[in-house]
Amino acid sequence: MGNLDYDAVIIGAGACGLMCAVQAGFLGKRVLLLEKNDKVGAKILISGGGRCNYTNLNCETHNFISQNPNFIKSAIAAWTVDDSIQFFETYGIIGQEKTLGQLFPQSNNAKDIVAVFENLCAQMQQTIVLNATLTGINKADETFTISYQSNGKSLTINTQKLVIASGGLPIAKMGASDYGLKIAQQFGLKITQTAPALVPLTITGKDLDWFANLSGNSVFAEVSSTKISFQENILFTHWGLSGPAILQISSYINPGETININLLPNQQIKTLLETERKINGKKLLSNYLTLFYTRKFVDALTGILPIEKNLASLSNADYIAIENFIHHFKVKPAGNKGYDKAEVMKGGVSTDELSSKTLESKKVAGLFFGGECVDVTGWLGGYNFQWAWASGFVIAQNL
Repeated sequence: MGNLDYDAVIIGAGACGLMCAVQAGFLGKRVLLLEKNDKVGAKILISGGGRCNYTNLNCETHNFISQNPNFIKSAIAAWTVDDSIQFFETYGIIGQEKTLGQLFPQSNNAKDIVAVFENLCAQMQQTIVLNATLTGINKADETFTISYQSNGKSLTINTQKLVIASGGLPIAKMGASDYGLKIAQQFGLKITQTAPALVPLTITGKDLDWFANLSGNSVFAEVSSTKISFQENILFTHWGLSGPAILQISSYINPGETININLLPNQQIKTLLETERKINGKKLLSNYLTLFYTRKFVDALTGILPIEKNLASLSNADYIAIENFIHHFKVKPAGNKGYDKAEVMKGGVSTDELSSKTLESKKVAGLFFGGECVDVTGWLGGYNFQWAWASGFVIAQNL
């Protein structure tokens, strides 16, 4: 196989690698994809609970975190959300919008997304090698030599263009690794510090029992850090907090940082209570709060709020306590659930090392990085897939 003529070798047959292979094929270029798993698109298949939220209608630059916030502009202008929609529609994937611009296939089946790439790669005779374990990458003059093992055989392939689309550290059981980062370091490229992102938060100490007792309860809330806020559901768990709003804020907070949770955004609990008090002052606070929260959640407020009082009996001090809890519920997470539960990795190959227009290394000609291994992290809700498609497209144009 070392003597076969490929225009490029792509490491990783995930979202970025697959899109790169297909787009290269459209340009008449032959590529070899090396994938360590026994199937392509492993992370696509589990995304969105197996439904695959493949893009977001609201995708803009501010939806991404990077040391260089402007780095992504060129890529998402070259391959837009409309391009993603039209690409998948061409091959039978009709999108349906869910919450906050999230687009899913009408079939609600991530397998349909992967099948698009499998079929196109087969039609264009792009070579995919599964169960491929890389054993080394070297470069002499303008040629990369990639050594790998597959099905018990040791093989090498030479190429002048090498694409690293091997993903990030989440999720180990899906074959995640730091291989892309190691390759970058091997060739002298800087790495922006990595961390789990879009990840549930953990609570420890005396507060844990209270959170654990509410496990399974979901509340629409506004979760804020010093940098940003998100309005979506939060989910209480036996180890802390999860849910879309928590996952979103996790990408923006540092260890030991306190977050504020507004448990009734867009309304003022004091105004609501005063209005209800005039109509039915005998109503218990506990019964009134069940208009907004589950009975289990309200019962858990015993000893925290005067839920046994009727509305007419509430004092000014009671109102202050209720407002503080409902609108300013402070939580100081002990940590997070780590890479095994994270949706994506924050940080990665430094954007300083790459051309924003081609995603080629500035130091190593012919070496490209795309997708999750680059220091570009999107919000929850299809943004990271949009970056993967866009980066794969951009790289393909420059092979």
